[in-house]
Amino acid sequence: MQFDTKIAVVIRNDLQAWQKLNVASFLTSGVAAAFPECIGDAYEDASSTKYLALIGQPILIYGADGPALSRALDRALTRNVTPAVYTEDMFKTTHDAANREVVKAVARTDLNLVGIAMRADRKVIDKIVDGLKFHS
Repeated sequence: MQFDTKIAVVIRNDLQAWQKLNVASFLTSGVAAAFPECIGDAYEDASSTKYLALIGQPILIYGADGPALSRALDRALTRNVTPAVYTEDMFKTTHDAANREVVKAVARTDLNLVGIAMRADRKVIDKIVDGLKFHS
């Protein structure tokens, strides 16, 4: 099945494994919150045990260094795509309000990005992530 939109997550390559997983989880929640229509139906197994619904389309995860991550952010904003962001300062906070405060305290060009996520038309996402490779 081909979707009209793509979900892309770009994560800085030099993070520890737990940080990459944490960043990916938080960023995809931002996509789900902004685009509730991307959530599929709840799951149920053959024993009638119910499970939560998931995002119903593939999520492509790319790796990048700092400059490539900033370039992807700039490309997204230039194309009127609002991304979810995660900065290195957010690893030092303990709650959502503090996360927003550390982002608010830094100008966009000075954000120490560790990840971004976005959902948009397939061709637009392709232009934003052009030159990036899937995360390994």
